[in-house]
Amino acid sequence: MPSPSCDIPSLIKSQALSLGFDACGFAAASPVDDKAIAQYDRWIEQGHNGCMQWAAGHRDLRRDPSMLLEGAQTVISLAMNYYPSRFQPDETLRVAYYAYGRDYHEVLREKLMKMAHFIEQITHCATRPCVDSAPIRERYWAQRAGLGFIGRNNCLIIPGKGSYFFLGEIITTAQLPPDDPCEMTCGDCGRCAQACPSGALNNEGAADCSRCLSCLLIENHEDILPDWVDGVIDNKVVGCDDCQLCCPHNASALATTVEDFSPTEAVMTMTRQRVESMTSGEFKRTFAHSAISRLRYKTLKRNAALTDSKHQ
Repeated sequence: MPSPSCDIPSLIKSQALSLGFDACGFAAASPVDDKAIAQYDRWIEQGHNGCMQWAAGHRDLRRDPSMLLEGAQTVISLAMNYYPSRFQPDETLRVAYYAYGRDYHEVLREKLMKMAHFIEQITHCATRPCVDSAPIRERYWAQRAGLGFIGRNNCLIIPGKGSYFFLGEIITTAQLPPDDPCEMTCGDCGRCAQACPSGALNNEGAADCSRCLSCLLIENHEDILPDWVDGVIDNKVVGCDDCQLCCPHNASALATTVEDFSPTEAVMTMTRQRVESMTSGEFKRTFAHSAISRLRYKTLKRNAALTDSKHQ
C-alpha cells in the first residue's frame, strides 16, 4: 500500500503505461456540457445515427457519468494503440485495422479490470470500468481528460500519435485532479471529408452514419445494402479506414506493442473465395475472439459478394 505522501495520480498513470496503455488522463465526472448534448440530440434527430438505433437510447446516462456509478467524482480516460506492424497483402479483402487481431473488447476489458483493481487498492474508492459496455461518451471524456481532440473524421486524435487508438474509461468515486482539456482542432484541413468514399463526412466534422461505409458493412445486417454501396465498396468487407489513412496526424503513426493486436492468419489470407466457401461453423470458430464476429456470418458473406472480383 502506498504511504499518504505518495502521488496517487502519478501512480495511476504509471500503472496505465505498464499495462500497455499509451495515454491516461482525468476529468471531473460532471454532466456533459450543453453544447455537446445539443449536438448529439441534433445528430439523432436528423437520423445520422443510421442503422445504429442503439445510439438513440439511454441519453440520460450519456449525459451524466454519476448515473453509471453512484458518487462518481472522476472519469479516467485511457487509450491503447492498435496501429499494425504488418498489413494485409493487396490481393486480400480489406479489414479495418481495428479488427486485425484479438477482439479489443476482450483485451481492453482485461486491462481495465486490472487498472480498476489497482485504483481500488490505492484509493479505497469504488470503480466502474467501461469499454463499449456502458452508454458513455468516450471521445468527449478523452478530450476533457486531455488525451486529444475529436477530429473532423470523428476519431479521437492524440497529438503526435494519431487516431489509431482504442478508448476505455474507468469511472471512480476517487477525486483526482483533472487534466487540462485538449483544445486543438483540425483547423481547415478537411482531407478526411474529401477521402470519404461515400460522402459521409462534411467539412464541419459531422458524420452521417446512414452514408458511412464502415457503419453499413458492420452494423447493417439486412440482406441487401443500398445500391450506391456497390460503387464504393472496392475490396472492403470489415469497416473502412479511409478517413484515417489520409489524416496528416497519422503520417508518423507507430506500430502497437500489444501482441494481441497482431493480425491473425484469417485476416492476412481473407479472399472472396475463402469467405464464399466458409461455413457458419468455420466462421464461429475462426472469429470467436475477433471483432469480426460482430458482423455475423451472413453479413460477411454479403459484403464479400459485393467486392471487386479481382480479390478472389
